[in-house]
Amino acid sequence: MSASIIPCELRSVVKSFGRTAVLRGVSLALDAGQITGLSGINGAGKTTLFRILAGLEDADSGELVFGASGEVGLREGVREQVAFVTHAPQLYPLLSARENLQLFADLRSARGCETMPAREALMTVGLEAVSDQAVRTFSRGMAQRVVLARAIAARPSLLLLDEPFTALDTEGQELVLRVLLEAKERGASVLLSSHDLARLREVSDRVVRLHAGRLESPREPTGHEGAEGVKARLPESSATTRG
Repeated sequence: MSASIIPCELRSVVKSFGRTAVLRGVSLALDAGQITGLSGINGAGKTTLFRILAGLEDADSGELVFGASGEVGLREGVREQVAFVTHAPQLYPLLSARENLQLFADLRSARGCETMPAREALMTVGLEAVSDQAVRTFSRGMAQRVVLARAIAARPSLLLLDEPFTALDTEGQELVLRVLLEAKERGASVLLSSHDLARLREVSDRVVRLHAGRLESPREPTGHEGAEGVKARLPESSATTRG
């Protein structure tokens, strides 16, 4: 397996679209076993920041540095350790949940990457009973669970979640919390965004705010229970097939 890409650091990242500056020299360090919450209004540049970290968008300037060796950029061996969960499912609707994950595993296998078996990943998110149903029959919340299963299957070192609580009911949101905590416990770094600042403060080790293209100084969540408190109050199992 490739060396860990964590810690990950953005250094003075700049991104503009035409004359509109979206990111203005953003610097952010993401450490192992840490959950970082990202807040900001619509249009603040959160999704652009995620896309740059995931290698889906190029920065105009600045650097992405990965691992203790200081690897610059999303080269082979780095990209495979990044998982990005967006608020759009991006699944093949005519394929079943299992087939979607199996296709993902096959593509990773072609690059020499190991992946959790599809049925095991779907069991983790409570969809084993409907694993052979076409995704087009799923509610949006169920489709979002398939996306989470796909991310879990990759066992990423860097897990990026853009509005992961969207379309999920209470049990689905608890599932997301379990995914966050599992990633944290195995030493991955997690970056997630949400418009719910109270929820971000509840689950994150720290929260930063993207405003006018710049990151404000990290704010340590105050008066919150933290990741361990969240873990303690979660029921033993909450995964169901509901949205």
